[in-house]
Amino acid sequence: MSKNLRGADLGGADLTNADLRAADLSGADLTAADLTGVDLSHANLTRAELSDAKLNGAVLVGANLTGAELHGANLTGAVMTGADLTDAELYGANLTNAKLYEAILTGAELHGANLTGAVMTGADLTDAELYGAILTGAKMHGADLHGENLLGENLAGADLSGANLSGANLTRANLSGANLTRANLSGANPNGADMTGANLSIADLTNAKLTNAKLTNANLTRANLTDANLTRANLTGADLTRANLANAYLANANLLNANLTNANLSGAYLSGANLTRANLTDANLTGINLNGANLIGADLSGANLTNAKLIGVNLTDADLRTAYWSDANLINADLSGAKMPEGW
Repeated sequence: MSKNLRGADLGGADLTNADLRAADLSGADLTAADLTGVDLSHANLTRAELSDAKLNGAVLVGANLTGAELHGANLTGAVMTGADLTDAELYGANLTNAKLYEAILTGAELHGANLTGAVMTGADLTDAELYGAILTGAKMHGADLHGENLLGENLAGADLSGANLSGANLTRANLSGANLTRANLSGANPNGADMTGANLSIADLTNAKLTNAKLTNANLTRANLTDANLTRANLTGADLTRANLANAYLANANLLNANLTNANLSGAYLSGANLTRANLTDANLTGINLNGANLIGADLSGANLTNAKLIGVNLTDADLRTAYWSDANLINADLSGAKMPEGW
């Protein structure tokens, strides 16, 4: 078959397993064509019409699909490493288990697309439209999703380690069990997001808006949450060992059984927070506001509470034996059964 197929009418054609490497199919009409297993490596498919085409297992390594129309196309298991899909229309396309390593998806329309298990390591998704896309179990290590609108998206179990999600809208997104290790979420808005069991170790959450977020049993070790808003967030059982929560806002947050060993909470606001049985061993709590907070049974061994505000705090059965208290305000605090420093 000739490889100069520019503008060709191939609608409905059976091109199963064809060798179309480096072919020129720019502007070609391949509507509903069967391209199962076809090799289109480095082919030019600029503005090609591929709506409802079958591209199962097709090889599109380095292919140029700029502005291509792939509405409803089946790309299950397709290999699209390094492909250029800038401004491509992939509305409702099936990309289950597709390989999109370092693909360019800038401005691509992926509304309602199925990307379950797709591999998008290093892919550029700047300004891509992902609303309503299915991203369950997608592998997006190092992907660029900054400023992306992922409102309500299902990213459960997705690999977003090292991904750039700065400024992204993740409101009510499902990120349960997701891997966000070293991800950049600075200024992101995961308001009301479900991040149960997510791995956010060493993640950058500076200025992130996590109001009402579910972070139960999440791994936030060494995460940077400076100036983050965690109002009413659920951090039950979360691991925040060595996390930086300086000046973070955690009013009425639930930190039941949370691990805050060596965490930095200097200047943080935790008024009304629940820290029952929380581990605050060696934590930096200088200038913290814990007014009205519940710290029943909490371990504050070695914690630094210099200038801490503890008005009306409940410290029943808390361990404070080696805590440092200089200039702390304990007016109306309940210290019933608390283990106090020697000579208190």
